[in-house]
Amino acid sequence: MKINMNYVLDMLEELLNIPSPSGNTLKAIDFLEDEFKSMGISTYKTNKGALIATLEGENTDKEITLSAHIDTLGGMVKEIKSNGRLKMTQIGGYVWSTIEGEYVVIETLDEKTYTGTVLTTAASSHVHGEKTRTIERNQENMEIRLDEKVNNAEDIEKLGINVGDYVFFDPRVTITDSGFIKSRHLDDKAGVASVLGIAKYLVDNNIKPKYTTNFFISNYEEVGHGASAAIPEKTSEFLVIDMAAPGEGQTSDEFSVTICAKDSSGPHDLEMKKKLVNLAKENNINYKIDIYPSYSSDGAAALRAGNDIKVGIIGPGVDASHSYERTHKDAIENTVKLGIVYLTK
Repeated sequence: MKINMNYVLDMLEELLNIPSPSGNTLKAIDFLEDEFKSMGISTYKTNKGALIATLEGENTDKEITLSAHIDTLGGMVKEIKSNGRLKMTQIGGYVWSTIEGEYVVIETLDEKTYTGTVLTTAASSHVHGEKTRTIERNQENMEIRLDEKVNNAEDIEKLGINVGDYVFFDPRVTITDSGFIKSRHLDDKAGVASVLGIAKYLVDNNIKPKYTTNFFISNYEEVGHGASAAIPEKTSEFLVIDMAAPGEGQTSDEFSVTICAKDSSGPHDLEMKKKLVNLAKENNINYKIDIYPSYSSDGAAALRAGNDIKVGIIGPGVDASHSYERTHKDAIENTVKLGIVYLTK
């Protein structure tokens, strides 16, 4: 099975460079819609803004849905401060210290953009001394320094910046000669790129999936309700492609596809897990089985919403999740391969 990894990595890099925090995903969704359409795959958008692309299968009595989420972590302007800086509220769950020193873009309602940097309120060692090291990294003590000549709230308001404007983090995408991808938001744009790789392989090789297959690109996963609605009604199996989490006590790594047996929402469907493991073994796909203690996904959202479906989760290992993340092209390739054999065997 030859996967066009140049295509997958090109798509991943483009997606990583399109800002798409939860609630502000239209540009990324439009990009994906165009990409699916270029393959000849029909698409539609849900009322909530998710994208569904459908490939007809050999059997149309039931359907399989693959899910990946395009929304990412981010922020919003919470307060315009009297000193000409901005206080931020989080979109998604991350530790404040993981964005200290990060470059950001603020997008106004009329889509003007301004750059800035996330700093603590005691960022200068020469001014604050020991406090620079010890100050707690939290919402009260973090602020955005704008790259504009502003000294007070009035100066900021003249720029058109308001409470509720989105804050995008610089992804700092780097693909190394050794095959590593370093970037913010590999959760879950590595999964979305995997979905594109699966779809392209099937189309380019004129392969019909065994069952009609829906590619569900959700847009609110990071805030808990991504796939809670609009799952195609014939769906019997729901395969989530989301990042795996390597770390102490985990089996996942950055080179394999991980089959998730259980996360914080509970165990996943046993029959799907068995099928995924057997397919990986039979097709010489590098895989791991793992359990995540602090992890939820579109699968949990779909089940909590009352959908009568089987749920499984696979995905590439992504180190330092919800921080400055890293994976390897081998993990993505193994994810693509397992997705293909799952749909065709």
